[in-house]
Amino acid sequence: MNEKPKILITDDSEINRALLKEILGDGYDYLEAEDGAAAVEQMRQRTDISLLLLDLMMPGMDGFDVLRVMKYHAWLDEIPVIVISATEDTANIERAYDLGVTDYIRRPFERIMVLRRVKNVLMLYAKQKRLTRLVTDQVYEKEHNSVLMISILSHVVEFRNSESGLHVLHIRTLTDLLLHRLVQKTDRYQLDESDIARISTASALHDIGKIVIPEEILNKPGRLTAEEFAIIKNHTVAGAQMLQDLGQAIVQLAGGGTGFGAGGAAFAGGARYLPLAPRALGRQWLPRPAERG
Repeated sequence: MNEKPKILITDDSEINRALLKEILGDGYDYLEAEDGAAAVEQMRQRTDISLLLLDLMMPGMDGFDVLRVMKYHAWLDEIPVIVISATEDTANIERAYDLGVTDYIRRPFERIMVLRRVKNVLMLYAKQKRLTRLVTDQVYEKEHNSVLMISILSHVVEFRNSESGLHVLHIRTLTDLLLHRLVQKTDRYQLDESDIARISTASALHDIGKIVIPEEILNKPGRLTAEEFAIIKNHTVAGAQMLQDLGQAIVQLAGGGTGFGAGGAAFAGGARYLPLAPRALGRQWLPRPAERG
């Protein structure tokens, strides 16, 4: 059985609260508050309020104070508000709209108007929440697929290079540590946690160009010849070309449709420090056969 929408009616007049419940009928569950402070307390404690019917003119904390508190806590994103006002109160209605209300009803109450506006607002917010969930699920799936693709490619490289799968984990971990230290030292790049996570994930592809290096050179146990060393060094150029050809898949992981999105400068700036991790790990923890000499 579907749960009824829960409406919080906030009005200092008990008669007005009773009238609204009578008009709206038994299709809803009701909570009541006789002043703004009581309404704020209920919203602070509950997460199941579907709609707030709010009188603007109340003693103590009035409707405008309630709206300011809701705006501060971002509750207006979750709880739509219909304000209750007197017929001639146009200026206060405009003020309430500026604070984020969804609609208004006037006193004396008109039955059809109250029913229609409450129903419309609830339907609108329900559709918005469904759309938000859909977009969130799609973004999560896209990012999950991108991370999976990177993981597969990086492990292919590690397998050909006779390295432990832990090497990729070490690179990602050290990249994460370096970037967190970077944002502590300077605000030049404005990296947030999402940027750091993306760069750390993308760091797994630091050696992707080694896919094109012949295996006998890549895993040669002895010292490389000058010619072989020149071939090995070319893996950075090949890797850069591969990442460029991968194009939109990597770019979308970085957060945008073309370029690096709104945070492109920060992302690209932070990514400049990515090579420090493989340099540290490659020489100190896991020496590679083709680099020994």
